[in-house]
Amino acid sequence: MPIKFEILAEDKLTHARAGLLHTPHGVIETPIFMPVGTGGTVKGMTQEMLEALGVQILLGNTYHLYLRPGHELIREAGGLHRFMSWPHPILTDSGGFQVMSLKSLGRVTEDGVEFRSHLDGSSHFLSPERAMEIQLALAPDIMMCLDECVEYPASHEALQRSVSLTTRWAKRAKEKVSGARCQVSGECAKQVSGVRYQVSEPAHQVSGEQVSGERSDLVGPDDSRALQTDTRHLTPDTLPSPDTRHLTPGTLPSPDTRHLTPDTFLSVPDTFPSLFGIVQGGTDKELRRQSAEQLLDLDFEGYAVGGLAVGEPKSEMYDIAEYTAALLPRDRPRYLMGVGTPEDLLEGVARGIDMFDCVMPTRNARNACAFTSEGKVIIKNARYARDERPLDPHCTCVVCRRYSRRYLRHLFVTGEMLGAILATHHNIHFYLDTMRRIRQSLLFGEFAEFHAGMRSKP
Repeated sequence: MPIKFEILAEDKLTHARAGLLHTPHGVIETPIFMPVGTGGTVKGMTQEMLEALGVQILLGNTYHLYLRPGHELIREAGGLHRFMSWPHPILTDSGGFQVMSLKSLGRVTEDGVEFRSHLDGSSHFLSPERAMEIQLALAPDIMMCLDECVEYPASHEALQRSVSLTTRWAKRAKEKVSGARCQVSGECAKQVSGVRYQVSEPAHQVSGEQVSGERSDLVGPDDSRALQTDTRHLTPDTLPSPDTRHLTPGTLPSPDTRHLTPDTFLSVPDTFPSLFGIVQGGTDKELRRQSAEQLLDLDFEGYAVGGLAVGEPKSEMYDIAEYTAALLPRDRPRYLMGVGTPEDLLEGVARGIDMFDCVMPTRNARNACAFTSEGKVIIKNARYARDERPLDPHCTCVVCRRYSRRYLRHLFVTGEMLGAILATHHNIHFYLDTMRRIRQSLLFGEFAEFHAGMRSKP
């Protein structure tokens, strides 16, 4: 199996667990949040910045990459890892959610989805097999089956149709991938959809340097640990000073991958992607059970909970996530798609979820909204025009160590791109730090107390 999931700790009072997800491009410490790199980039962030923050896996968007620049171009470049110079794990979605969100441009049939591009109106067709062909060309570590995601609220009939169609599509996707995998089984450097897959000995070394990073049993990679210098307690009042006036995020210590060239991304072995199935059923528990059972019969390498965070009340989302997670195999990773706020991550982990993704930290940052330990801060508000405090006085990120709220507000009010960059950096750090703290509490057997303490905050 291309991926392997091992559980290191489980909370006795909730369904929370901490584990390690082994992939061809590195080991992921779960529970994990995946920043969204829609078009091969996390908006406003360089790959070096993401590595310094400790990002372990990115999410790529099949729909958008298919339309632009095109999966064939990425295949010719050697796959998405090489195309975007990212040597760490990548998960690609199927494009199903985008088709649902752009429903005025598409039509669902038994064979697949007919849709018009939101870019130029050109016509396209996405079948379960086609979704797999596109993702095989992208060559991520984890692929998602094409599914039908139904908006909330939906009738029982619509949800039933969605479950049945998603299962039939999942079976077709599994057959497509199984056929492609058979072409490389027992052979090296075989061509599948034009992407070079190697199935030689499992190693994660490039020119003698480790790409994926070493296992940590307590917390994941942390930029705050890499920055234990005299500048970590800086406040706006201390600037400028001789030792810190030239400090910028670009002075962060570079990770071991700083000298990687595009050619190194072809040398990672055993890179045939794993395939996850997606459980649908809306807020109907019986349909969720049917969907899970049907997908379990197909034996996927991981399972996602789809069709949530589409308008239903938070209480229902949490309830359905917990119910569905309990139906899924203990030894496979569980992925809650498109969720959500820092509170959602905490509650999702408590209900047995291992993986999350959401555009919220990056999209909100571009709209001057920062997540902090004291709640959301809308930095464009006039109240911050003379506020010398950092975004979050309890945050250790480089943004909060150096810049004041009044300066960040100035950047947004004047339309300077640096404002969005700094806010994005902070928000991703905040999300990753939230996950690190959750994971650490699990490994120390203190998650129940941590969970209760976080829920008691205003």
